[in-house]
Amino acid sequence: MTSFRWRPEARAGHARAGWLDTAHGSVPTPTFMPVGTVGTVKAMTMDNVRSTGAGIVLGNTYHLMLRPGAERVRELGGLHRFMDWPGPILTDSGGFQVMSLGPLRKLDADGVTFRSHIDGSKHRLSPERSTDIQHALDATISMCFDECPALPAEADVIAKSMRLSMRWAERCRDAFVQRPGYAQYGIIQGGTEPELRAESVKALTGIGFEGYAIGGLAVGEGQELMFSTLDVTVPLIPDTSPRYLMGVGTPDDLLGAVERGVDMFDCVMPTRAGRTARAYTERGTLNLRNARHATDSRPISPHCDCLACSRHSRAYLHHLFRANEILGPMLLTWHNLAYYQRLMRGMRAAIVDGGFTAHATHLRAQWALDDWSGDEMPFPDIPPVA
Repeated sequence: MTSFRWRPEARAGHARAGWLDTAHGSVPTPTFMPVGTVGTVKAMTMDNVRSTGAGIVLGNTYHLMLRPGAERVRELGGLHRFMDWPGPILTDSGGFQVMSLGPLRKLDADGVTFRSHIDGSKHRLSPERSTDIQHALDATISMCFDECPALPAEADVIAKSMRLSMRWAERCRDAFVQRPGYAQYGIIQGGTEPELRAESVKALTGIGFEGYAIGGLAVGEGQELMFSTLDVTVPLIPDTSPRYLMGVGTPDDLLGAVERGVDMFDCVMPTRAGRTARAYTERGTLNLRNARHATDSRPISPHCDCLACSRHSRAYLHHLFRANEILGPMLLTWHNLAYYQRLMRGMRAAIVDGGFTAHATHLRAQWALDDWSGDEMPFPDIPPVA
């Protein structure tokens, strides 16, 4: 069976292109993972998701534990069969969701006791239980159970939380069942404190994981602070390991993180935006609810071959959202995920072809225009990467 590994292919400065080999197939990196929290990418069939070019998706321990239950998923053949996704699946550990429950949860050194946001039933998650659930789901990549403090917070609060997460990481590693082609990632914490981030990386690499994730960012600290934290954190991660930035983000966030050497991303932004009439494009975003689209016969983007763009006009999508028809969110989610995958493919190709710096400059110039006043086309043709 295939061993789990990240294989480098090309570099451009700190940016890297490679391959993630897993028991469920190989994925080109950098890669964006659509979020399939409860075993479904909202408003999409998995055939739709595949059509966008996605190679790996994300599920969530907390939500799947509550319903339908990890043991039931295992009895039904595992999450891959359950959700019709034979490719790699990464499962978030549930730590962030549990910590966001506020008064519904109680933290101690051993784990977290909480009440379900669905029916108020009482549950317990520990590093071992989270790891066991992910094993029952047959996650290709399991994440360590960690404690996620709300930011901003005092440095001593962040330090205490990070060190608890590091102790939990060791317990997660002990509970993880190692199999060819499967992996467990440690999660680097420490807020925006460089010394704490370095301490976290040292602790995790001392334990030893197949990959490393950067957690605790994109929680309101701003892009500049997020990037400066990546600047000091990413170089500390072993060069042979995949690097995953959790919960990020906007197209500009992705570009900046790829420039800094990150390989993997996930975020609800493209799917959530699709349900709220916001379209991502090469020239910024569009709000399809705006009246100016009511008679616009153009596609969302002339560069996109998704169903929304190849078959329908902005006017039709505007109509669907104004009429509260479910097809609107479905089509726009499809479009946004296709755009994110096209964005990742373009960055990867530019790294491999040696034109990444020019490509990044071009992307930012196009996003900065954000101008939809043209009579014929909303933006000029984008030349191929040099």
